[in-house]
Amino acid sequence: MIAILKKEINAFFSSPIGYLVIAIFLLLNGLFLWVFKSDFNILDNGFADLSSFFLIAPWILMFLIPAVTMRSFSDEKKQGTLELLLTKPISHLQIVLGKYFGALILILMALLPTLLYVYTVYQLGNPVGNLDVGSTMGSYFGLLFLIASYTAIGIFASTVSENQIVAFLIAISICLLFYVGFDGIADFISSNFIEQLGMSYHFKSMSRGVLDSRDIIYFLSVTVFFILITKLNFKS
Repeated sequence: MIAILKKEINAFFSSPIGYLVIAIFLLLNGLFLWVFKSDFNILDNGFADLSSFFLIAPWILMFLIPAVTMRSFSDEKKQGTLELLLTKPISHLQIVLGKYFGALILILMALLPTLLYVYTVYQLGNPVGNLDVGSTMGSYFGLLFLIASYTAIGIFASTVSENQIVAFLIAISICLLFYVGFDGIADFISSNFIEQLGMSYHFKSMSRGVLDSRDIIYFLSVTVFFILITKLNFKS
């Protein structure tokens, strides 16, 4: 599994993909949070908090993560290297996990520089340090779990088709369903249970700074579920 993980990381950074993903994520966030005149602009809001970042990041990641994962298995199928990969003395699950963690590490590396936003807002507060650290850290934990789930969905989508664009669109569709789709259905039929099936409900709960075990179990369940069906789909 470690060999597959290293291969994925090397593949990302031996081409412009890895650098491009990190640059696009930071550029889009930077423009919306600090440059563009909008409701997301931190300087215009007049409040020392990062709520704008945690509102917009899930949407940017919804497109960025599928762009990273779409090649994971689709490219192997298209180039005919999947059969070669299957001859290696590793299990199907180890192959899936190697590719999953390779993509996950890349996205986390893109997220890491955003900690500079925390320091900046912390210093801009009046008085200095006027920042709800608990809520901010809770939101970061929520974002980590959201990224883990998005990545698992993206890896699964890449096993569905050898066409990377198709895999990309499938991943976005599933992420969209889980993030806001269940909310829309819940509003339509007035069901609290359906609402709790959505990622947005649990992400917002963690953003309040309270790490509820139900929210953590939800994200872990979604992640494990998609990893397991990826393994089954890959095996078949």
